[in-house]
Order: sequence, then C-alpha cells, then structure tokens
Amino acid sequence: MATRQTNTEADYFATYHGVKVPPGPHIVSDTMKRRISEGRYEGPEAAGVLQIVRSTDRVIECGTGLGIVGAIAALNGKPQKMISFEGNPDLIDSIKRLYALNGLEKKIELRNELLTAGPDQPKSLSFNVRRNFLGSAVSDNANRGKMVQVPTTDYEPLRKSFKPTVLIMDIEGAERNFLKHANLDGIRAVVIEFHPKIYGVDGMRECKGVLRKAGFAPIEGSTRVVWAASREI
Repeated sequence: MATRQTNTEADYFATYHGVKVPPGPHIVSDTMKRRISEGRYEGPEAAGVLQIVRSTDRVIECGTGLGIVGAIAALNGKPQKMISFEGNPDLIDSIKRLYALNGLEKKIELRNELLTAGPDQPKSLSFNVRRNFLGSAVSDNANRGKMVQVPTTDYEPLRKSFKPTVLIMDIEGAERNFLKHANLDGIRAVVIEFHPKIYGVDGMRECKGVLRKAGFAPIEGSTRVVWAASREI
C-alpha cells in the first residue's frame, strides 16, 4: 500500500509498494494524486507485476506512463534487467526522476521509442501527445493534441537479443496489432491492459484469444480489462 508523506517539500509525496513517487507536472489532478497516495493508481497492473515478476526474469514494458508500475516490478521482483518503452517525449524527464529517486537507473533501460511487431515496420510513427498523458497514443488524429514522430524498435530482433521472459503492456489499443504479429516464444507471463473502448469488445476477445491460444491463462486478481497471465514453457 502507499504511504502518504506529510512534508510538502519532500522529494516524494507517496510511496507505492516501496516506490517513492515524486511530484511532477503530469500528475494532473488531485484525484490522480490521491489514487497514488492511497495505493489505487493502476491497481490491477501493480498487483499483477507483484505476482508475476521474479529475480530470474528479463522484462519488457511497453507504455511506461509515469513509470510507477515498471518501478514496482523492478523494485519488488528484482528482475535481471528491464527495458521500458514510452512514446510520449514529455514524460521522459519525469520517469527518469522517479527512477533516480528509487535507484533504478541501471535496472531499467528507458527508451523514448515505440515497440512494434509485424512485417514492414516503419522507422517512426505518429504519436498524439495530449495534455492529459493518459490519452496519448499512436494516432494520425491531431484534433485533440500535438503530433510528434517517435522512432520505433522492431520487436523480433529485440526478442532474439534480449530474450525477454515477461511482457508488461499498456499502450492504449496498440496491443491488438502487436499481439497479432508478435512472436511470444520465451515469454512466460504478461501483464496487459486491454482497451475495448478503442477497438470494441470483439477486439478485446481477439487479444485474449491470441493469448489463450499461446497457452496463457489469467491468474487470480485479473480483471475484465487487465490480465496478469502466465503459462508453462
């Protein structure tokens, strides 16, 4: 659980499963700050990584966000190594600050890139940066935010060289295309948020079907839209 800090001039305002969370411009509302302080922010994802990640793992995270979930995984699970991908360039400094505050700079390699899978991968993708980072995503629609070009990393060469065993993913709907094309060999567990508001219930069923066909089953504590799932490999 999170512990509230009473010193407003402290470097952090809460601890969440041991992770010190500093204030910053992207904690955009009192509601978000309260959810972090009370240990409810990204609750199913946090619970999932606590159950899934082990000291023998090599973890890829897609969609770093504020960096909290990945930091919880790194600090508590103590994996061998993590690589975390975040498309929003405006979040990078805040994530680095959180990692530094928790001594995770060497444990987590942060990349301002997008991890993609499938044939004919582009060298970059359009990314819609919104004022509230929670809605930022790969998109060609600039009506509700600013558009930036973000470099991509092809998943398959990374899979072969890094040999990941755990995948953490919250990428605002892009998980559907990723799961269609990604080779999941070597991955023993995933923590993934689905986004039926973006691609519908049928799209969510498709994502879950890919995982089930690969042998993944959700563990206790998984929800309709957030799965912590594992398989025997």
